[in-house]
Amino acid sequence: MRRAGWGVMGMALTLGLAGAGEAADQIKIAVVDQQAVVGRSVAGKRALETLKEFSMSRQRILASDNEEIQGLEKDLRESAPNLSEAAKRDKQERFRTKYEGYQRRLQDFQREVQTKQKELDDEYQKKIKEVVGDVAQKQGFTAVLDKGSDATLKIVIYAQPAVDLTEAVLKEFDRRYK
Repeated sequence: MRRAGWGVMGMALTLGLAGAGEAADQIKIAVVDQQAVVGRSVAGKRALETLKEFSMSRQRILASDNEEIQGLEKDLRESAPNLSEAAKRDKQERFRTKYEGYQRRLQDFQREVQTKQKELDDEYQKKIKEVVGDVAQKQGFTAVLDKGSDATLKIVIYAQPAVDLTEAVLKEFDRRYK
């Protein structure tokens, strides 16, 4: 009975693989570099520039706060020997309060920039997915994989240039989202 069971399982496995081979002939897979679409498209460049400006405005505020803190620290260091204990404590308290405020603002700004980045990523993922689907369907592809980049996870190790839809997606993306 065991021999017959293994024989039937082996035959089923062989037939299953033969069927999978036939289905594989019908599958047409392409690749796309989503990072390139965002980085090279007109709308993507504009969005990245807006994010960069937002981040830079926050950095300017932090730089101003940092200068003020350094000034308070320098004043405290230089005037400490000539101050009474009460005056010294007052200056130390002002410095500590300002420094803690700076730390909170730094964390808040980092969260804001990360939130903006995530919103941008989510928006462009949705737009790219839509365009990729349309381009792939027009060209007869059944699946599209993200090529990834050095900065992200590389899913595709090798793909022939003929199945790279990046340029076609980029053109369609620019047409839709200028």
